[in-house]
Amino acid sequence: MRKLYHYPLCPFSRKVRIVLAEKKLECVEEIEKYWERRDEFLALSPGADLPVLVEEGGTVLGDSNAICEYLDEVHREPPLLPTEAEARAEVRRLVGWFDRKFHDEVTRNLVDEKVTKRLTTVKGSPDSRAIRAGFANIHQHLEYVAWLTERRTWLAGSNYTLADVAAAAQISCVDYIGDVPWDRHPGAKDWYARVKSRPSFRALLADHLPGVPPPKHYSDLDF
Repeated sequence: MRKLYHYPLCPFSRKVRIVLAEKKLECVEEIEKYWERRDEFLALSPGADLPVLVEEGGTVLGDSNAICEYLDEVHREPPLLPTEAEARAEVRRLVGWFDRKFHDEVTRNLVDEKVTKRLTTVKGSPDSRAIRAGFANIHQHLEYVAWLTERRTWLAGSNYTLADVAAAAQISCVDYIGDVPWDRHPGAKDWYARVKSRPSFRALLADHLPGVPPPKHYSDLDF
């Protein structure tokens, strides 16, 4: 059976977990403490980067985008990338937005500073300037989600795609630590409620890191 090496608060791991669940693909999930740099894991991922998917035949796949697009090509139902080139480009643009811009401006400043540093061997206390920047930056991103869904059914168009998966993977990590100001962004909240109600999200909503419990609303489909 295929195996996914992941970490619960790694948004890129979450993205692959959602895609596997959307495709209804059986997979053994193994939590990898990537900071320990185990020799066995480094043999699969020399940079100790997550996620890593090992297929049933032994093929090793890295990089969340490469894994997600591979899974979508090999297992077409349900499709998470459109068939039209222009529509695919828009999905990929938004995946890039959330993987890079949201991650760098929000997830890294909030989740990494407030939680990851404490759970891993990363040295140093939380950077208060980074945390303040994360809180300031998240509003722009949630406003963008609302703007998109006012004009489209889902982020990239009429269908649920990898764009929604990438956005939800990032936002769910921030929501796990209770730092998403949902009361100020009802449009984004409505979109996220639809995403977290999908069966593919159930495993993420069941995540529970020892010593870092999520807020009560985290797994509540009605917030």
